[in-house]
Amino acid sequence: MAGAGHVIIGASLTGAKAAEELRAAGYTGPVTLIGEEEERPYERPPLSKQYLLGADPREKAFVHEPGWYAEHDVDLRLGVRATAVDPAAHTVTLGEESLRYERLLLATGSRVRRLDIPGEELSNVRYLRSLPDADSLLAALPAARRVVVIGAGWIGLEGAAAARAHGAEVTVVDLDRAPLRRVLGDEVAAVFTALHRAHGVDFRFESSVREFRGDDSGTVTGVLLDDGTELPADLVLVGVGVTPATELAEAAGLAVDNGVVVDQSLCTSDPDIFAAGDVAAVDHPSLGRRIRVEHWSNALDGGPAAARAMLGKHVRYDRVPYFFTDQYERGMEYAGWVETGGYERVVFRGDPSGPFLAFWVAGARVLAAMNMDLWDVQDDLQALVRAGWTGRTVDEKALADPDVPLPDLIRTY
Repeated sequence: MAGAGHVIIGASLTGAKAAEELRAAGYTGPVTLIGEEEERPYERPPLSKQYLLGADPREKAFVHEPGWYAEHDVDLRLGVRATAVDPAAHTVTLGEESLRYERLLLATGSRVRRLDIPGEELSNVRYLRSLPDADSLLAALPAARRVVVIGAGWIGLEGAAAARAHGAEVTVVDLDRAPLRRVLGDEVAAVFTALHRAHGVDFRFESSVREFRGDDSGTVTGVLLDDGTELPADLVLVGVGVTPATELAEAAGLAVDNGVVVDQSLCTSDPDIFAAGDVAAVDHPSLGRRIRVEHWSNALDGGPAAARAMLGKHVRYDRVPYFFTDQYERGMEYAGWVETGGYERVVFRGDPSGPFLAFWVAGARVLAAMNMDLWDVQDDLQALVRAGWTGRTVDEKALADPDVPLPDLIRTY
């Protein structure tokens, strides 16, 4: 049995940044980073953005250069699956091997939801979660003439934009009445609807998929909707969300509730096991509630925070949730946290057809904010969100007025 050290399960952005932080903070003991995939750790945003468009090289997605792990004495084990964690014995089972740990980080991320319907196994019914998924999709898109996207979330819309850039006709099918409505609400969802329609995308809202149909070769040829409509397709991209990969944590007896439950220091119900990234349901100290965030920034920030906590340092993980998207010629950044229906109105600063800011407001408190095609304002937006979380209110007329500098809004709370 290998000697104890700090072990990270999940060779992801979260896991790689945690390993980096352990070394940067001066930890000299063994660090083992375990990943199921054959690829070294990479970032996921390029998979549905620049790489899928063919604009960025594959290598740009990787977190570190190939030699970084050996140079920093990180034992990177790829293509290896952790099958069990024994908190009492402080061991991780890897096939026939048992690996001891002093402290353990679960960075197992999330798994793509699959559609369990007839025809799901047909060729050219694709999902997008891994780098090999993106490789395969990028290879298929140039020849695709008619693409159907199932799900109008971030992956679905970014995939639709990429398909249009490759010249395909695109139809997006979603159960809801607008794209991203559960995240952004009707007001801003309308902006994304208009953006995609302006680029030739056809939406089929409030529709579900009954089955995928194919030809004698086993390749998809169409998508049958619940109303009997058949949409012709030679490529289907399914993007209906993810679920946290909590199997190891559950089997180990850790507290799990829509993710591995962790406190503000990212510690689980076991004092020597931590969790970060998509899989972690964090007791957010500023929000006063438990949240699970599936975005890049949470992986980027959560891994190092967990590493510091593993080393016994004080950690208060209270980052403002942040995500971004690029679709066609437009770019957006969003900061904050609003449950579906958890706001009273959206206040716009600027015309939504052009560059603008949007603020999700309740009781004159800013709960979340977004910048579309306006840059270098995130620090101010996050300051407004943090102030709103503490109960401080803002003048909504000034909030909507582009002549009032954002820092002035913060100062005049």
